[in-house]
Amino acid sequence: MNILYCGDRNIEDGLTLSLLSVRRHVSEPLNVYVFTLDYHERSHDIYPLRESSIAYLDTVLKERNPESSIRLIDCTHQFSSEPPEANMDTRFTPCCMLRLYADWIQEIPDRILYLDYDVVCRKDFTDFYYQSMTNIELAGVLDYYGRWFYSRPLWRHNYLNSGVLLMNMKLIRDNGLFVWCRELCAQKKMFLPDQHALNRLSVGKKICSHIYNDQRHLSEETVFQHFSTTFRLFPYPQKVSVKPWNVERLHKKLKIFEYDDLLQEFSKVRSTMNQQSITNNL
Repeated sequence: MNILYCGDRNIEDGLTLSLLSVRRHVSEPLNVYVFTLDYHERSHDIYPLRESSIAYLDTVLKERNPESSIRLIDCTHQFSSEPPEANMDTRFTPCCMLRLYADWIQEIPDRILYLDYDVVCRKDFTDFYYQSMTNIELAGVLDYYGRWFYSRPLWRHNYLNSGVLLMNMKLIRDNGLFVWCRELCAQKKMFLPDQHALNRLSVGKKICSHIYNDQRHLSEETVFQHFSTTFRLFPYPQKVSVKPWNVERLHKKLKIFEYDDLLQEFSKVRSTMNQQSITNNL
């Protein structure tokens, strides 16, 4: 299975936890690719993921299957060559744009599953990964909120959340979808520019069950839980943003305890990773 993550040094907690959760539910080899960025222009100060952290995660993956691997790919050149100019001074995080450069990276295989770093795997996702993608560019789940406001036309409910996307890279390379998305992000200021561009320009989207990207309520059937920001009306209107590695808030705010065993494993791995990083810097 081929998995893609994107981010800078700040996603190390999420990347580690998400990878550990995926590893628990997959027995076949995992080929993990991580796009990162080293960018210090405009108002951005972005540091890439550490090679030492990726190297240690590689050993962690190999404990489950010796044929698994993780590779860090610096996309600074690609990003700087085709920056999302119209959105560089918006609230969006430049690193979320990096998946739109996947067609540029020759090592990326024809089928790959993109996961946000705040996605936790709860069950085997083999059926989702190996579904037919004939004439399909992207397979994913409706965005919980965006489907009501950004679908085209509105009543069709076809606006995907981009946190979990199965991508047909062969078709995307052939029809230039990501090229068009990068151009749109460079020319037009948008809310959630990368996600909006994918939804606006993709002509081969497949809508899958919410269990593959549960963004709001955890259920027994949930395969991937996505800890995205939600909104609640009671006991008063509020925005709720809880990441799964924040154990105290996970317990108190969301009342979720089922990941405690996974979080214990995560704590040990992160502790070792940080110790190695300190040693390497001495």
